[in-house]
Amino acid sequence: MSTIIIAPFRGPHDHNDCLEEAIRNAEERCDSKGLRLTELRKRVLALVWKSHRPQRAYDILQGLENYGHRPAPPTAYRALDFLVQAGLIHRIESLNAYIGCADPNQHHTSQFFICDECDTVAEIQDTALTRKLNKNANDLGFTPRDQTIEIHGLCEECNKQE
Repeated sequence: MSTIIIAPFRGPHDHNDCLEEAIRNAEERCDSKGLRLTELRKRVLALVWKSHRPQRAYDILQGLENYGHRPAPPTAYRALDFLVQAGLIHRIESLNAYIGCADPNQHHTSQFFICDECDTVAEIQDTALTRKLNKNANDLGFTPRDQTIEIHGLCEECNKQE
């Protein structure tokens, strides 16, 4: 099977389990890579994981204030950049927002399906599509550094309401 559905997380679940697993994965990944996961970075990660919906930097700053911090915006952006570089979160470019990575221990390229109505984001890893894009790039003599595809439309639930 070449397509792995990572998210959305459907059905009832204890979201605290998701958050705890994300923090545990982050600690393990940072330890194994020799990276420093500061308390601020952990808090930013927790804010990104507060739901399974994309979080904007402004939301992160507001959330940090609720923790009693008043960091300057560059501080929050540096923490977000660190988490992206460490593979712990993804940046959804078209929304200028961030979402937790459910599979941080595996380097992967992702395709995101973004609902324009409810902001639900489904992440998939389609290795056949990734191979095809890499082949096309190679045929052009092009070396891709990063490969993220964002597709906007309506999710299943929003389609039912149309």
